[in-house]
Parts: sequence; C-alpha cells; structure tokens
Amino acid sequence: MNGSKSSIMRVPDITNSPKVMENMKLLKEIPLGEMLIDRFQNQFDVITANDIPAVTAMRKEAMNHFISNGFPSSSDEKWRHTEIESLTEENFQYYLKPLDSEQDIEDLFKCEVHDFDTEIISLLNGWYVNKHAGLTTLPNGIVYGSLTNAMKLYPELFEQYYGNLADIQVNGFVSVNTAMVQDGVFIYIPDGVYAEKTIQIIKLIDKKEQLFVQNRNLIILGKNSSFSLMHCDDSINHFSSLINTVTEVYVGENAHFNLYKLQNLNNQSGLINSTFIHQEANSTTKSNTLTFNGGMIRNNINIDLQGENAHADVLGLYLMDKNQHVDNQIYIKHNAAHCTSNEKFKGILDDEASAVFNGYIYVARNAQKTNAYQNNNNILLTPKATINSMPFLEIYADDVKCSHGATIGQLDQEAMFYMRQRGISSSNARLLLMYAFTAEIINQISIEALRKRIDDMVKKRLRGELSVCEKCVLHCGSPDKEYHFEIDMSKI
Repeated sequence: MNGSKSSIMRVPDITNSPKVMENMKLLKEIPLGEMLIDRFQNQFDVITANDIPAVTAMRKEAMNHFISNGFPSSSDEKWRHTEIESLTEENFQYYLKPLDSEQDIEDLFKCEVHDFDTEIISLLNGWYVNKHAGLTTLPNGIVYGSLTNAMKLYPELFEQYYGNLADIQVNGFVSVNTAMVQDGVFIYIPDGVYAEKTIQIIKLIDKKEQLFVQNRNLIILGKNSSFSLMHCDDSINHFSSLINTVTEVYVGENAHFNLYKLQNLNNQSGLINSTFIHQEANSTTKSNTLTFNGGMIRNNINIDLQGENAHADVLGLYLMDKNQHVDNQIYIKHNAAHCTSNEKFKGILDDEASAVFNGYIYVARNAQKTNAYQNNNNILLTPKATINSMPFLEIYADDVKCSHGATIGQLDQEAMFYMRQRGISSSNARLLLMYAFTAEIINQISIEALRKRIDDMVKKRLRGELSVCEKCVLHCGSPDKEYHFEIDMSKI
C-alpha cells in the first residue's frame, strides 16, 4: 500500500473521533501499544525530522491503522497458536535516538567465517553503526548503508519503492513499524551489476533494560542484477527485548536474489520478522531461514510473483528446545503465468518447545502453468513438544501443478535399531538421524564457506552446545576448528 496516495488526517486530530478514543481506551491495557501511541503524538517532529513528504504521510496513515486495530492477539485466527500478548503487554523502552554503548560494536561483535568475505552492515540496538559514513558507494555502483541517510540522498527511490510492498493492514507490527521506525538498512544494486561480495547485516541487541527495537530495510535489485544477503539476528546478553523488523525487497526483471537469515537470540527475547519480496519476470529468489534460539520468533515471509517465469525457493530449518517458540508464516502469490515455487521447512523440537507452520499458496486466475510445491516435516523428541502445521492452497487457475504435505513424527526406531546393532551408541545414533534430517536444508546453501559454518552450528545445536554466543552467531571458534560426530561411518 502506498500511503502517500491516501487522504490522511492531521496528527493533532487523530484521537478526536469517538471510535478512536474507544480503541485507545482498550489499548491502555497493553503498555507497549499505549506508550507507542503517546510517543507518536508527543514527539511527532522528532520521528519525522528526516522524512520526505511521502514517508511522513505514510506514517500518519499507519498510526491511524494501529490506533484502530492495535497489536494482534491470540484471538486472531492467524495468531491463535502464538501467544503474542506475553510480549506486547510488557513495559518496554523505545528510543527515538541512538543509545550510547559502553563498547565499540567491533569489540562487541566479531563475525568470522573462514574464507567468507562480506560487506558488513552493523545495527546496534536498532541503529546503523559506521565510523566513516552513513552510506557506502562501491566502484560498481552498489549503494548500502543507513536507511535514514539514503532517504535524504535518494528521495526518488523512496517515492517509488518505500512502503509499496509492506501492507500496513497485514498486522499491527507492520503498521507501527511504518509509523515510527527511525533507521535500518538501504541496499541498491544497479541494473546489470553482479555483486561479488555478500552483504551481511548484523543486528545486535546489547542493553541492560527491556528494549522495543524496530528496523526497516529497503533492498532494490535492478534488471539483470545478482546479489546475496546474509541477515543475522543476535543478542549478547540475557535481558528481554522485542525486535520488530520489516524488510521490503524489489527483485527486478531477470535478477537473482539469495537471502540467508540466521536467528540466535536469548530465550527472553522475541522477534517479529516480516519480509515482503516482489519479483518481476524471469527473476529468482532463494530464501533460507535458519532458527537456532529465541524465546518467541515469528517469521512472516510474503513473496509476490508478478512477472512470468519468476521462481522462488523458500526454505527453512528450526531447532528449538526448552520453552522456545517459532512461528513461520509463508505466503506465496502466483500472479503471473509460468511461475514456479518450492517451499520446504523442517523442524526438530525438544523439551516443551513449540512451533507453527502456515504455508499458503495463492494462484490467480490468469496464472496458468503454475508449478508450486510445499512441504513441512517435523520431528518431536518429547511428548510435550508440539507443532501446528497448516499447509494451504487457494487455486483459481485450471492448468496448474500444485501439491502440499506435512509430516510429524519421532526418530525412526528401525533406523535406531539398525545403527545400534552396528556398534553405534544410542546418543550418537540420535545425533546422526537428526543431522541427516537437517542436511537437506543445509545443503541448499550455495556459498560453500557459509554452508560449512552452518553445518558446524547445526552439529553444535544438536549436541546442546550452541546457545547465545558472547560474540557473533557465526563466531564458532578458530577457522581450523571442526566439529565431528563420534561415529564410525564404515559401520553403517
């Protein structure tokens, strides 16, 4: 939705109507929602200080929608398996200016993946961090850096792309992000440019108080371009936080986009991650979401195939234990003919962990020759672990190939018995079976150095060794250190 084209009421008057006043009264039961509305009204000049007019208008419309609807709750159909109220009713702090850090981010967070050279973008407590410049322009024309700085220098790109993919009506998290976000990441890949280096976004939470943190990312790939992004969410302490991220990605005609999302937060924190991807003709997107730790994580991935012969691979792996919860909501819209999509998520749940998978494929009437595949597989290691898997197809074209499926089970006891008979201990047999289950997703990582590091992380996580690291989620020791299962493969 493009908020700049809508009729927006003036900010001083947004609470005048009886309906809005009634809704505000209801929101008083939610400390976070009440605080955000109050902050928007009383510090509007601070919030909009760096805006272009179109973004200011969009903020007003988004806040009006938030006042009318508030945050989602478990009474909403799309959220009924995720108790979001436990987070939205907390008293979080929300800052409109960067916080002073006791340490340099380079000392706090050193991400090292052997033989993996990246351009690094750092966000600390929601704010872009760079000692040298707000924006970096590479010799090939690629521009990346602070969203706020990009808005000043490239207003025409924001007029064209910003807010056009992230619909504020999706839920209250998207609307309040649109209304109040202050910083994030901007990446522009010009037409015909192949980005040799992966760009890596490192989002770090380091504050000894309960923080509500918002980021907004705008990524634009021109025609015939190619680009890979690694997006890391990490925390280095055990204080509660709620992170609300909205990412908009425009993939131009015949462009190729790879997205790797790594999530390793403490068990006191929540992450609402909403990604909106628009694809033009003959474009490809490959998304791989890897969730290792976090108290409550919700991934909303929306992909719109708007041009013919567009293709999307949407993959994911979640390894959860204790009382952790992950909710993956995948919505793929086939709006053009001859488009294909492949959606596959796998999860292993231990202890009292819980997960939700909702895969939704929509095929428009004119999207003939669509080929769409969707699958969700889960292993529950204990009777108290739970998964709600809901694959769904909505098809209006008559010449399509679409399928979906879901499995929920335990480790294969026959395979366990087979390995035990060959001298493999029970614990190693379990590890081997779980690792084999995850390998299908790991092997889809096309960058070899990253695939090896993720492979090590998965092995550590299955052993129960990987928790919130003191440094980067990928800082898994020295480059020459490897992790091996104590299994004699010749015996299998």
